[in-house]
Amino acid sequence: MEQRAYWDQVSAVKQFTTPFQAEEFERHVGKDSVILDVGCGYGRTLNELHQLGYRHLTGMDFSGGMIRRGREQFPYLDLRTMETEQIDLPDGSVDTVILFAVLTCIQSDSGQKNLIQEICRVLRPGGILYVNDFLLNEDERNQKRYVKYAPIYGTYGVFELPEGAVLRHHDEKWVFTLLKGFETLRYERLQFTTMNGHTSNGFYMIAKVF
Repeated sequence: MEQRAYWDQVSAVKQFTTPFQAEEFERHVGKDSVILDVGCGYGRTLNELHQLGYRHLTGMDFSGGMIRRGREQFPYLDLRTMETEQIDLPDGSVDTVILFAVLTCIQSDSGQKNLIQEICRVLRPGGILYVNDFLLNEDERNQKRYVKYAPIYGTYGVFELPEGAVLRHHDEKWVFTLLKGFETLRYERLQFTTMNGHTSNGFYMIAKVF
């Protein structure tokens, strides 16, 4: 539930730009799958899936502002506000979970572990997880802010934006440690454009829960 106020404040104006690998997703996830987008923002990815013919779609986000925007923009989507860190769904009730640029918004290892634990709870055995997020960068601008904020947040890769957001870029080893309960089906490093127009290292992963 970190930084709810920030995301509510920018919910009407932020445009998320990291690409969804729809073709690869369709190879692993059938059209009849029950899909949950955790940290769905205003529903951009779910809308793309709806256009591809997926119908069992639910999105959750802790920012009420993002959810209100999504309901106005895509009224046919089931978008819900998360009031707590627990996902309000039964155990094993979901075929696929999407985690699209969400880990970057969770600065602590413990917060990320708790989220993955909840995702494992709601996924059925053999369910699919699609993750898209940001990796550490080697350029001077990023390295300076990683060093500046590491003593404050206790993790190299966490940084603050001037507008108030606290974000995290990830060590690739940590990504695989965090997702050790999953079998990797597809992993690819990519270059992303951030929400503020910069270029960043990133990845997407499609994995199956053990």
